[in-house]
Amino acid sequence: MPNAPGSRYIYALVGLLVVMFLGEMTMHFTHNTWTRWIVTLIALAATALAFAAGMRPRDLGLSRGAAAVGARYAVVIIVVVIAAIAVGLLIPPIRVLFRNDAYKHLDSALLSAFVLIPLQTVIPEELLFRGIITGTLLRRHSARFAIGVQAVLFGLWHVVSSTGLSSGNAGIGSVVGGGTAGMLLGILGAVAFTGAAGVVLGWVRWRTDSLLPSIALHWAANGAGAVAAALAWQLS
Repeated sequence: MPNAPGSRYIYALVGLLVVMFLGEMTMHFTHNTWTRWIVTLIALAATALAFAAGMRPRDLGLSRGAAAVGARYAVVIIVVVIAAIAVGLLIPPIRVLFRNDAYKHLDSALLSAFVLIPLQTVIPEELLFRGIITGTLLRRHSARFAIGVQAVLFGLWHVVSSTGLSSGNAGIGSVVGGGTAGMLLGILGAVAFTGAAGVVLGWVRWRTDSLLPSIALHWAANGAGAVAAALAWQLS
């Protein structure tokens, strides 16, 4: 893919994006157990194809040489984010924003945080967005362009998953309101927020040449956030 002529490179990237977004829609609009793993399977297959097409571990942020630096960044990121979440839980007006209906019970939140979220969300999305897409773009374009494009795509990636945001989170619902207008505001807010997060995730991946910091930040926001949601319900 990265060494292909211009038109083939574009077709390959667009094809990957189509498969990714179709997989995301399938995962969210079906109720089969196996479809929860469809994005994971797409990420693994896409990674194998990227290597077969000539991409190197460094292109995907997977080189051993950058692992030590990436690990140091990852530890700091996790500590800082968890500390910030802990402070937020201590402040009642902020605590209510954590109360996601999907994580009312601590046992299910822990399972999600340490198994489902890493394997179904964090690692697959980092491989796809900060690994393959960013790595492919960096071989042909500037870092600013690569980070910006993957961030926009990452924001749009969350359109489907944010359709129930205002109804599934009482705190957010109280801010954006209910009904169609509330749903649309929730989607726009989620796209803007995750797009901005994509810039940060993309930058730290480019800065360290490693996926470990972006994986750590992504997990700290989602995984630690799931546990924080359960604790918010308990504290309430």
